[in-house]
Amino acid sequence: TGIMLNKPVLVESLIVLIIVLFVHTAVWDRYSWCAVALAIQAFYVQFKWDRLLQLGGAVFQFRAAANSGLLPASMVIPLLGIVMKERCKSAGIVYFERFGIVVASTGMLVALFLSVIAVGITKPVPTNTCILTGVAGSVIIYTMKHSLTVSEVIEVLEVLLIFVYLSMILLYLLPRCFTPGEALLVLGGISFVLNQLIKRSLNVIEGRGDPIDFFLLVAVVGVVLLGLFFTVLFIFMDSGTWISSMFFHMMTAVLGLGVIMPWLYRLIQRNPLFWLLQFLFQTQTRVYLLVYWSFLAASACGVVFYQNAKRSSESKKHQASTITRKYFHFIVVATYVPGLIYDRQLLYVAAVLCLAVFVILEYIRYFRIKPFGQTLRHLLSLFLDERDSGPLILTHIYLLLGMSLPVWLFPRSCAPKGTLPGAGALVPYSGVLAVGVGDTIASIFGSTVGEIKWPGTKKTFEGTMTAIFAQIIAVALILIFDSSVNLNSSYAWILASVTLVSLLEAYTTQIDNLLLPLYLQIMFMA
Repeated sequence: TGIMLNKPVLVESLIVLIIVLFVHTAVWDRYSWCAVALAIQAFYVQFKWDRLLQLGGAVFQFRAAANSGLLPASMVIPLLGIVMKERCKSAGIVYFERFGIVVASTGMLVALFLSVIAVGITKPVPTNTCILTGVAGSVIIYTMKHSLTVSEVIEVLEVLLIFVYLSMILLYLLPRCFTPGEALLVLGGISFVLNQLIKRSLNVIEGRGDPIDFFLLVAVVGVVLLGLFFTVLFIFMDSGTWISSMFFHMMTAVLGLGVIMPWLYRLIQRNPLFWLLQFLFQTQTRVYLLVYWSFLAASACGVVFYQNAKRSSESKKHQASTITRKYFHFIVVATYVPGLIYDRQLLYVAAVLCLAVFVILEYIRYFRIKPFGQTLRHLLSLFLDERDSGPLILTHIYLLLGMSLPVWLFPRSCAPKGTLPGAGALVPYSGVLAVGVGDTIASIFGSTVGEIKWPGTKKTFEGTMTAIFAQIIAVALILIFDSSVNLNSSYAWILASVTLVSLLEAYTTQIDNLLLPLYLQIMFMA
């Protein structure tokens, strides 16, 4: 069975390697060489992880029924850094070019660190993999020694340190929520944000930086700290009682008003609440968009209540079908597209607010905080799929992240006139294309008319083909409706990107809501 199990993994790895080579041909410098070395090394280590997971030899409990996903995950942050560096270099903005180099170095180092751990706890010690890891590590560290300044080296090591501590704490507290690859991606991202926030808080320069960026950093760090605080607290007291529920609401208010607000005030030099209100209602377009989004949010809640009413009338165990779950994907696409066309900054801030609300609701559900915790548990249990095997329900948060990350990570300062030239103009739409259109169409067509299965997976050939076709139609529609997008004849590259990412969707067992948009964004930016 070992060979059969590995077939999809091999294809997945092949697709990721092709993407790495595509980026390498587009950029072609010492960093892209490092990325190639890292990819080959991660490919080998990935099988060691898989063996550890099968034998139950891994230190933490990871998500079952998925492979380790080390290769796809460890390439995301380095490649993002490389393409960002390249784009900012051509725009001539040195600060962000260096920032791209730091991102790439950090991503490579964190991935290497994980590989070394995996090789270290494998018995017997795999000699070939050790040699490969050593070579790749030497190449990467040699390159960094010759291209990073001292302060940048310190910054990379800070992120690595935060990552080590965070992963120890969170993987212990949340068993079976992540695969090693997803943990690398999620925790690596949080560590990076935390380090950026500390760095920027220590040297606030008047008028430097965009308030909406600070808003994102503070919101992410705020909700993570809130969660850690309550997790530690509820080890000592029962979270389901009225007293602890009152304590939860009070402490959330205290942390929000006493820590997060002053912190934001220090960073943006204005009252955060007044700034937010003024920002949200600045133009008439924003008011219209907010009304429209509220209507969509209400309809999403309607779907949940309707499905639950249906469940109670059919006394047997009723699970929401794939098509019902994809309603939410349609609602999300309907939310993001107008935002991307008419007001990206509003979409940016609204997505941050939405993320904070989602995470806090998840805390309320997880800790069963009265009055709504138990109700949320009951309502959401209907929409679970096999990926939510741990104590947390993360699918909807991943969906929001997948759609928002291309908007948040878009290098605005390096984009003349708000868009990048060529295929780069589609970068903010990566989430909509990969998850909103591609993934949705693939699963609907695949589950209804799909006959021919891809070898070794449950996904169908028809689903993938329809997904590619739907994404190309979507690109054509974006061209018609968004006048700022100008692709100047990079159509072959766009077709290749969409095809590769759709094939990755068919073969990966990782959370595709998170992985696919990032890969599509990397391809478009390259």
